[in-house]
Amino acid sequence: MNDASIATAVVQWQAAHGRNHLPWQGTRDPYRVWLSEIMLQQTQVTTVLGYYERFLQAFPDVASLAAASQESVLALWSGLGYYSRARNLHRCAQMVVEQWGGMFPRSAEDLATLPGIGRSTAAAIAAFCFSERVAILDANVRRVLTRVLGFDADLAQAKNERELWGKANALCPRENLEQAMPRYTQGLMDLGATICLPRKPSCLVCPLHALCRAGRAGNPEAYPVRTRKLKRSSEAWWLLIAVDEERRVWLERRPQQGIWAGLFSPRVFDSREALEQAVALQWPSAGAPRDLPAFLHVLTHKDLHLHPVLIPVRAAAVARVAEDGRWAAAADWAGMGLPAPVRRLLDEELAS
Repeated sequence: MNDASIATAVVQWQAAHGRNHLPWQGTRDPYRVWLSEIMLQQTQVTTVLGYYERFLQAFPDVASLAAASQESVLALWSGLGYYSRARNLHRCAQMVVEQWGGMFPRSAEDLATLPGIGRSTAAAIAAFCFSERVAILDANVRRVLTRVLGFDADLAQAKNERELWGKANALCPRENLEQAMPRYTQGLMDLGATICLPRKPSCLVCPLHALCRAGRAGNPEAYPVRTRKLKRSSEAWWLLIAVDEERRVWLERRPQQGIWAGLFSPRVFDSREALEQAVALQWPSAGAPRDLPAFLHVLTHKDLHLHPVLIPVRAAAVARVAEDGRWAAAADWAGMGLPAPVRRLLDEELAS
C-alpha cells in the first residue's frame, strides 16, 4: 500500500461512481461550499437540500447574509437543529465582510480562524474551492482512513488524533491538484456516506478494498477506536403556552447560551409548581390550565422531556413578564426562529 495508490483509487472511483449531482457540487464558490459544509455537519444530505435552496434564495451571497438580522437567519434555520451553527454562520458572514472585504480567505489556516469553521471544514472549503493540498477528517472520513490504515490507536487521546491528521495529510494527492484535490476530498466523503458505513460496510464494492488493512483482517467495524464515550443526560421542562383572546401565544427569546439559544420559545420552567406560581403572580386572572400531551425531544447528548401547559391569559397583563418577548399569531411563526418541537406543538394546537 502507498499513499499515491490510495489517492488515485479514490479520485478515479469518485469520478465514475461518487455523488456528482448535489447542488453545491461543481462550484468553486466558497460561499456556497461553506454554506453546504456547515449545514451538513451532523445532518443528512436529504434534510439539507431544502434548507440549502431556501437559504440561497433569501441570502444569495455572503454580503446579504451578513446584512440580515439574526432573527431572520434563525427563522430560516428553524428545524435544522444545532442552532449554534446558524449563529456562527451569521457571525462568520459578518467577519468575512468586515475583515476580509467580502472574500473568503483562500487557505485552510485562515479559514479556521472564522466562527464555526473548524479544521476539517476549513480544509474542505480550501480543497474544494482553491485546490489546497490539505486533509479533511470529519466522522465519515475518519472512519474510512482508520480502516484503510488499520489505525487502531485510541482517538480519545489527543496525540493519536494528531497522528491521524498527519497520516491523512500524507495521503492527499500530489499531482494535478487543481482537479484531484476536490475529487479526492469528495470521494472520501462519498465512501464514508455510502460504502464504508459504521455497520455492515459494503467492502466488496469499495475501491480501497484491496488496500484496506481492516478489510483484509475482516474487522472493519472495530474502527475507529475511541474509548471515551459522551454520557447522555435527561432534563424535564414545563412549557407555558400562554394564549390570549386572539389565539396569539406569548414567546420569549431564549438566552444566547444553552439549549435553543437565541430562539423564540414559550417560557420554560423546571417544574409544574414553578410554572403555576409564575402564572399566579403575573397573570392572576388566567383561565384554567390544560395539560397538553408530554413528549420527548432528543438532542445529541440529552433527552429533553417537554410538558406543555396551555393557559388562557389576557394580553394586557404580559408587560411584566419579559422585555424580549412578543405575542405571535400563527401567521408570525414562519418568520421567527422557533425550535422544531415548539413549531410542531404550536401548529398542532393553535394553528387551526
